[in-house]
Amino acid sequence: MGLNLESKKAIVAEVSAQVANAQTMVVAEYRGIEVGDLTQLRANARRSGVYLRVLRNTLARRAVEGTPFSVLANQMTGPLIYGISADPVAAAKVLNDFAKGNEKLVLRAGAYAGKALDKAGVQALASIPSRDELLAKLLGVMKAPVAGFAVALGALAKQREATAV
Repeated sequence: MGLNLESKKAIVAEVSAQVANAQTMVVAEYRGIEVGDLTQLRANARRSGVYLRVLRNTLARRAVEGTPFSVLANQMTGPLIYGISADPVAAAKVLNDFAKGNEKLVLRAGAYAGKALDKAGVQALASIPSRDELLAKLLGVMKAPVAGFAVALGALAKQREATAV
């Protein structure tokens, strides 16, 4: 059963709202994926803050019209699932990680910062650590000198105790 005009407008508005806040969009072909696997992909996307949706391509083209993601319009053919995220690498990472374990999901293209990415570009984007990972590494680097100083003070205190006795 087809969608009526109001439903189509609502879908375009919902996707347009997601696109307005997004930095990355990834498009993948999902032909032949079992329902359980698709459910697992959706759960992974939710955990990572990725908006994941199967859309009619004409509705997707309307939603991205006039945005930096309009460069993907030529790739919007066939049965596609769209991953949209505000985190620059989250959508690419979720879909790429799933595609590694399920050969039926085929990465098609992506867009980041107004530039179209091919499959290799999406995979390269997915290999970049996420913002949270980078912040954790930065925190570790910042914490190391303080931890080293604390260990040195502790050793000095033990040394003084040993010589005082």
